[in-house]
Amino acid sequence: MNAPPSGARRRHHIGQGVNVKLLGIYLNDHLAGATAGTERAAHLVRSSRGSELGRALEPVAAEIAQDRTTLIGIMRDLGVPVRRYKVCAGWAGEKAGRLKPNGRLVRRSPLGILLDLEALRLGIEGKAALWQTLRRLSATEARLDPARLDTLLERARRQQITVEEWRIRQAGEALHKTAG
Repeated sequence: MNAPPSGARRRHHIGQGVNVKLLGIYLNDHLAGATAGTERAAHLVRSSRGSELGRALEPVAAEIAQDRTTLIGIMRDLGVPVRRYKVCAGWAGEKAGRLKPNGRLVRRSPLGILLDLEALRLGIEGKAALWQTLRRLSATEARLDPARLDTLLERARRQQITVEEWRIRQAGEALHKTAG
């Protein structure tokens, strides 16, 4: 009857009933998280340079940065604009998270490394949830490549395994009676 013009419908929905406005908020929120995660991973690698932990996390940090770039590309493909204020909030939030007291004044605390690994693990879990959501949307949205999303999801799972192994190891070191 009084259907909106097809151009108006496209602005608000893609695929079958996906609300572009809400998808834009969702993707920009994940981009803010990806920004914080990229910064946290890079910080962990820098602060652990030369150690076994640093060597193990270096490829994970590189992949996390690539995943952030991939997310920006997916947003571009879907016509979702990047909200710079959210990116800046993610960056600033990660920097503020480093200001927590860690029981040491001069050198890095093993507890700080543990908390960084836990934050990184949570970020990767959130990213995996994003890829799963987009994978489901790919059934009705041709601009989302299901094979690419499957690859991203598998990579996130590998990242989770690596970070969790190091988190468990660091928890043992940081919380053992002689660690302090």
